[in-house]
Amino acid sequence: MSDSVPEAVPEQERPEAEPEYDPAAPAPVDVPRTPTGNAEVDAQLERLGDADHLATDGHVEVYEDVHRGLRDALTALDARPGPPAPSPSYDTRAPSPSYGNRS
Repeated sequence: MSDSVPEAVPEQERPEAEPEYDPAAPAPVDVPRTPTGNAEVDAQLERLGDADHLATDGHVEVYEDVHRGLRDALTALDARPGPPAPSPSYDTRAPSPSYGNRS
């Protein structure tokens, strides 16, 4: 049996104490984000990850920013040149509304 004295652990090698649990602290939502193939949309979806590192009151700013970016991406899709939209078609099988009796 050895009578060795445990060595003192230097300050730098001591394990850090775990931080106390704070339910109000930011916590990652860890929602998976699947790429869409559209660079603008994918960038906005990645931006949602920023909310993981913010307190709840900071989420609104991120969500509004992402919403604005997605709306702009959708508007840009509508503005791209392409074939003209088809004209509205009406069902010719349906009877016309009658606005009074002309008999």
